[in-house]
Amino acid sequence: MTLKAVDAFIRALAAANPNAESELIYNSTFELLVSVVLSAQATDVSVNKATRALYERAPDARSMATLGEETIGEYIRTIGLWRSKAKNVALLCDQLLTLHGGEVPSDRDALEALPGVGRKTANVVMNIAFGADTMAVDTHIFRIGNRTGLAPGTNTRQVEDGLVKRIPKGLLRDAHHWLILHGRYVCKARRPECWRCTATEWCTYPEKILAP
Repeated sequence: MTLKAVDAFIRALAAANPNAESELIYNSTFELLVSVVLSAQATDVSVNKATRALYERAPDARSMATLGEETIGEYIRTIGLWRSKAKNVALLCDQLLTLHGGEVPSDRDALEALPGVGRKTANVVMNIAFGADTMAVDTHIFRIGNRTGLAPGTNTRQVEDGLVKRIPKGLLRDAHHWLILHGRYVCKARRPECWRCTATEWCTYPEKILAP
């Protein structure tokens, strides 16, 4: 896809969903961080259901650390990989308290040093909480980057770098949301609903499905 087409593609998604935002429910940067950690290999819906009661009891790093791994696990049992996630959240909170005064750092290296936080999670937190022009490549964005021709790559970092380089700077931050939601609800994995896509004109996918 040419740079001109990339610009048009992203602007078409923006016009179709101008107020796109994360579907995770949170009330603070700390809650956002924990929710993103929990969302790995889990749906936002399942995370929101599990964290509602958890955040009512423990809305910050100190109160979450006080709960401990076992009690955190009781709240998130319905989420995939809940045992390892409960351990990571408990350790994450301890590290936030020890190294950052209980606050979530905005620095990438500091974020990625936290238990359970990889590049994708750091990108999400930096984008949403701190306004950084980052692109968190999940399975949806990886698929779209390759399928449409936006930014082909054999791994998530290649797709991320391609999108950051090719999407106009003024659109990059919000493009993270436009692409995730587009992949979740329109450009689906098994059967993309191209007939509903407002950007299909610029998409290079050779097997477009143009009728339901």
